[in-house]
Amino acid sequence: MAERNRRTVRDLRRGNRARVLQRLYFDGPLSRQELGPVTGLSSGSISNVVAELSAEGLLEEAGVVDSDGGRPRTLLRVAPDGGLLVGIDIGETRVRVELFDLSLTELARTERLLAQHGYDVERIVAHVRTGVADVLRDAGADPRRLLGIGIGVPGIIERDGPEGPAGTRGAVVHGQTIGWRAVPFEQLLREAVDVPPEVPLFIDNGAKTLGQAEMWFGGGRGAGAAAIALIGSGVGACVDHGDILDEDRTSLALEWGHTTVQLRGRRCRCGSIGCLEAYAGAEALRERWREAGGPLPEGADDETALAALLAAAYPGRRGTPDPVALALLDETAECLGAALADLVNLFLPERILIGGWAGLLLGPRLLPEIRRYANEYALSHAAARTTIEMGRLGPDAVTVGAATLPLADFLTRGGSRPEAGGPGTPPRTAFEAVRERHRTPVN
Repeated sequence: MAERNRRTVRDLRRGNRARVLQRLYFDGPLSRQELGPVTGLSSGSISNVVAELSAEGLLEEAGVVDSDGGRPRTLLRVAPDGGLLVGIDIGETRVRVELFDLSLTELARTERLLAQHGYDVERIVAHVRTGVADVLRDAGADPRRLLGIGIGVPGIIERDGPEGPAGTRGAVVHGQTIGWRAVPFEQLLREAVDVPPEVPLFIDNGAKTLGQAEMWFGGGRGAGAAAIALIGSGVGACVDHGDILDEDRTSLALEWGHTTVQLRGRRCRCGSIGCLEAYAGAEALRERWREAGGPLPEGADDETALAALLAAAYPGRRGTPDPVALALLDETAECLGAALADLVNLFLPERILIGGWAGLLLGPRLLPEIRRYANEYALSHAAARTTIEMGRLGPDAVTVGAATLPLADFLTRGGSRPEAGGPGTPPRTAFEAVRERHRTPVN
């Protein structure tokens, strides 16, 4: 019974710390007086928690504000140098690794370009290993200050995969379009990346990390429900319901690129036919433009080919638009609009955001037509409640979103550091981490 009571007290303390940290992170700077109503904690509890977190270097003063007839109030915020985070985007054209402080300010970055179809698992693991080492070295950072490493990858993530060293289990990736079948990715990274063993790894679908970034800091902020589309060489999406701190918040990664937009259509790289990705993914657009006789540089990759296609369709004032390029892009806009209409009808989002490197290139040109087609294919009442916009965070959104995975875990743990043996704990998504705190009673 005594052990149970000690554990309860520890959980109460952690829950109080988590509430203060989360409110300051998302709504700060705030004064001690303002923290009481938004956390539901007493003034005494606020004082104790703030003193603890400040002593640990996790909070700092952020100026003072006048109060009505009383003493000026000191504002508090989460200290940016309270820890380090690594975000990694295993994309379809490159591996991008970035080091952030707690405010998600970039401290260092590196990229490893991938050759076409360059998805050899050992090569990807090596890119991650050297990339993490490079950003830590470039920033002069101590690996012991790392709070975690977040990784966004293509495909379906299976939790609690096969047993690894010392009986640990980790995330397994099923990436059919890139040739990954039941890859024990977390175990491979844990064995390869040179960081302290207590630094946790968080692996999730890349579209989901993009959505997490947009919901926290971008175009999805404040939306009750949003769908975020990732358009790159491949196509994916996620759907988020609920505010950042909502206990009922849900986040779902969707294999949206492999929904059917054309019966008996083009063969997709997943092996099926008529998939959205076979019409709107950058790899498919490169092949369609080549088949149509479009001029492409020798050995052009997806990014070069998409730029050439857009230049042919929209050559500027002195050029003549290529009618074949325009027709191809119009078909792409229709396929995207029809597929977005499916998201509208199925999930009733308030907002749809288009991101991913190819989406950011296509969107400024195709967005009006995508909206038009979406309205034609969606139920009118549902479509009238949905706006379709561009994502606001640019090409780094997946990397930023990946870094939010360990950040969410850190905030949920009330700012406590990872403990030895942490890698044996199954990784959690940001949504799961945020929800966990609501299971802990607070006073």
